[in-house]
Amino acid sequence: MIKARGLKHINLNVRDIARSLKFYQEAFGLEVKFWEGKKMVFLHSPGVNDTITLCQAKADDPVAGGGVSHFGFSIGKNNLDEMVRQVEQAGGKLKSRGEHEPGHPYAYLADPDGYVIELGNS
Repeated sequence: MIKARGLKHINLNVRDIARSLKFYQEAFGLEVKFWEGKKMVFLHSPGVNDTITLCQAKADDPVAGGGVSHFGFSIGKNNLDEMVRQVEQAGGKLKSRGEHEPGHPYAYLADPDGYVIELGNS
């Protein structure tokens, strides 16, 4: 068995890389680590070692809904309402809200390509 040391990255096929880059920067404050050519950009949250890559999809490549049900960002306690507003202002859409258990609220939002993003505290 290989012992993983954590998730290295998630790659998202997107229809418009400039639109998606703007969304993830405005909604979540992600920063560009580097570009691989003009069709793939590596992003990360400031101060941590997570990575999301955005890859410009070809016309017939799948985006969203192709097996990834959602991915999540951990946020500070009592920030959920503000974070939902921030994501909506950046172009995201609220899909649902609730609590996984008392005191552990969540919100599911969709990005411009339809990827579902969960916000919750940890």
